[in-house]
Amino acid sequence: MIFFQLFYTFLIIGAFTFGGGYSMIALIQGEVVNHWGWMTAQEFTDLLAVSQMTPGPVGINTATYAGYTAVINAGYPAWAAVCGSLLASFSVIIIPVTLVMLVGGWLLRHTDSPRVASMMRVVRLAVVGLIAAAALGLFVDTFDVDALIRSHNLSTDQLINLITSLFIFSTVFVLSWRYKKSPILLIVASGLVGLIVYSIC
Repeated sequence: MIFFQLFYTFLIIGAFTFGGGYSMIALIQGEVVNHWGWMTAQEFTDLLAVSQMTPGPVGINTATYAGYTAVINAGYPAWAAVCGSLLASFSVIIIPVTLVMLVGGWLLRHTDSPRVASMMRVVRLAVVGLIAAAALGLFVDTFDVDALIRSHNLSTDQLINLITSLFIFSTVFVLSWRYKKSPILLIVASGLVGLIVYSIC
């Protein structure tokens, strides 16, 4: 039953996610797209965009929308999909919240410990790898890179989409990393640019 699968899947995702919501994205994508097939890669990309634009932690937002979309795609009515979104949201936070309550104080008391510092350093490196993998996976799925490689050529629309997307990505990356511009401003501006460019094309 999909509700048990949702509960189990997001419980495991919550238990093994370190480094915040962005590191969770790769795990969620691997489960809901690749393992269970609850949605397509394009649906997940759209879902992630909505999760980024709505208030709240991106990991929990993604779990909420993923739970809703999975239940809808399984053929259940909207009220059941709402239950699926609530279940996914609850499942993904229950273990992290419990662990923070149990071991958070201990970690704060031992932040100067060389062993704890070494462990956290390794975890941070793993988080960077998970975020990079999620970003690369979204890029490949968005532009269907496999199909482009097989066809050996780009249509005019595909070329325009690729150039526009790379321009937006590069600009946002530089403005965010180098000039520390507001993420909210960058998201709104990117959405407006995309709306204008893709409406014209």
